[in-house]
Amino acid sequence: MNTIEYTINKIAQLSGISARALRYYDEINLLKPARINSSGYRLYGEKEIDLLQQILFYRSLNVQLEEIKTILTAPHYNVPEALAEHLQKLLLKRAEIDRLIEAVKKTINHHNGEVTMTNQDKFSVFKQDLVNENELKYGKEIRKRYGENVINASNKKWLKLSEDQFRKMDMIEERLIAGLKQLKKHGEIPSPEAEAVFKDHKAWLMFSWASYSSEAHKRLTDMYIADQRFAYYYNQKANTEVTTLLHEVVHFYAT
Repeated sequence: MNTIEYTINKIAQLSGISARALRYYDEINLLKPARINSSGYRLYGEKEIDLLQQILFYRSLNVQLEEIKTILTAPHYNVPEALAEHLQKLLLKRAEIDRLIEAVKKTINHHNGEVTMTNQDKFSVFKQDLVNENELKYGKEIRKRYGENVINASNKKWLKLSEDQFRKMDMIEERLIAGLKQLKKHGEIPSPEAEAVFKDHKAWLMFSWASYSSEAHKRLTDMYIADQRFAYYYNQKANTEVTTLLHEVVHFYAT
């Protein structure tokens, strides 16, 4: 049976993305052609088409290309499981849009004097969206590690944060990142600077954690190291690699 092959232009027409984007995917080893013919044309087969579909599913959920590459090249990547996850994430995304629509309607009614909204009401939908975003990115892993009850309690506590608590949480996170950057440049473990980083990370976590456990704290930073998505969060905040350092700090002080 002859295998159907597609040129880069045909794939572009089929998928709706540009040939330039496909060439870039090739350059970064995200989507390589099946082969390059004697004339130098990239040729793609069914396997590459299926892979491109997966890439576009992830892009529709605003997943960055480097993260998509990490996911798709994982040793245990499974297409049916990935599709089931895509469906769940899309359902959550649809629910998010429905909540935003209702929030806008309620706000219109508030401005028309038909209902009263508290300041807490005005921002509750955005806090719920942040919870859902966290679920989309990390929900499967953290629920498996900590259990449904723990994560549900954490989300519930976070959603009840006041505006002042939310602002304080952001302030502590900024101080934590600054402390990690400073510790990486000039500090050592143990030191007052390292201890301050530990205390800030613990304080930041306690805005959403129902209770504190040193073992849970250490397991969390183990997960930071094991999963590049978690590492990426801290590293991009600091514009340098600090996740390993945070892991070392927490394992030293969390006793």
